[in-house]
Amino acid sequence: MPRTALEPRFQVEYLSILDADGKLDAALEPDIPPDELKRLYRAMLLGRHLDERMVRLQRQGRVGTFAPIKGQEAAQLGSVALLRSQDWMVPSFRETAAMLWRGWPIEKLLLFFAGHIEGSQPGPNQNDLPICIPVATQLPHAVGLAYAAQYRGDDVVVMAYFGDGATSEGDFHEACNFAGVWHVPLVFVCQNNQWAISVPLKKQTHSRTIAQKALAYGFPGLQVDGNDVLAVYAATKEAVDRARAGDGPTLIECVTYRLAMHTTADDPTKYRTTEEVAEWERKDPLTRFTAYMKKKGLHDDGLQAEVEAEVSEAVRRFEEIPAPDPLTVFDHVFAEMPPHLAAQRDLLAARLRDDAAGSPDPPEERPASPPMRGQRNSRWQS
Repeated sequence: MPRTALEPRFQVEYLSILDADGKLDAALEPDIPPDELKRLYRAMLLGRHLDERMVRLQRQGRVGTFAPIKGQEAAQLGSVALLRSQDWMVPSFRETAAMLWRGWPIEKLLLFFAGHIEGSQPGPNQNDLPICIPVATQLPHAVGLAYAAQYRGDDVVVMAYFGDGATSEGDFHEACNFAGVWHVPLVFVCQNNQWAISVPLKKQTHSRTIAQKALAYGFPGLQVDGNDVLAVYAATKEAVDRARAGDGPTLIECVTYRLAMHTTADDPTKYRTTEEVAEWERKDPLTRFTAYMKKKGLHDDGLQAEVEAEVSEAVRRFEEIPAPDPLTVFDHVFAEMPPHLAAQRDLLAARLRDDAAGSPDPPEERPASPPMRGQRNSRWQS
């Protein structure tokens, strides 16, 4: 019996408007008002400068480990710029530029990476989820937000960010499946920066693109030049308009590159070459957009000093905030704190009081917290 073709041959398109050499495809250039272009450019400069300043702060021990965004500013800003205030933005752990655009104060982001719980709390009426460290676990939540908006009839679009490494997680595939089945107003934005820490894309998937994974779940996928803010903007506008019109989700794969380390605890020289990095530095989204703004007559020579002053002032405000209370690690975990955690909290509180009072008693002479059920009663449990 002959085979019957059930679907026409799938195609995945690639979009680039402003290439690495500054060549512009004017026929595809999105209609972005000059003021919006200026805002995008300023946000890109601010994101880059804050990123570089945070690396120095981390090396000085003034903030903890974080994930730099250098090289990925266009992928974030070209997409998040299409959201309205009532829309939802769902980040992973490398969306500093997008969070700045959505109104997160710089000092709040610094607080997060300095261990303050306040750093993960969105502002009042701010439709953003906090930074999500576990890879891809935010994606089912994004689908839930979109389903709730659809169910209630709200004029809301959800935008969820993740990296290429997240597409190797089950959460990504479950989220895509439910998004397709429920036809929810969701835009998946994959920042394909070529590396999942030290694992290259070719060892994660045999697919030619990540965008094509959307087709299996029944919705469109598009690959764009993720270092071209104009291409990202144009693709995202189409996806957001589709979602808002009730036409379901879209997956946008932004092909970009992480110019810095995965996190400040990582050494990328162990797994990638300087030649590879140099080739992608030539495609730097900030360099490309700067040239575009100059040709448009929209470049402001004083903007760099302005964003540097803004970051310095935010760092000053951040460092005036007292250290976080260690006891907050016990909060917001259980509706009713179990006895073993309550005992540990009391023990820590007592030790903090003793330390404040200058108690000479060594920790070994203080009572140990009771073991959890099934645990060995030992200070040195593995």
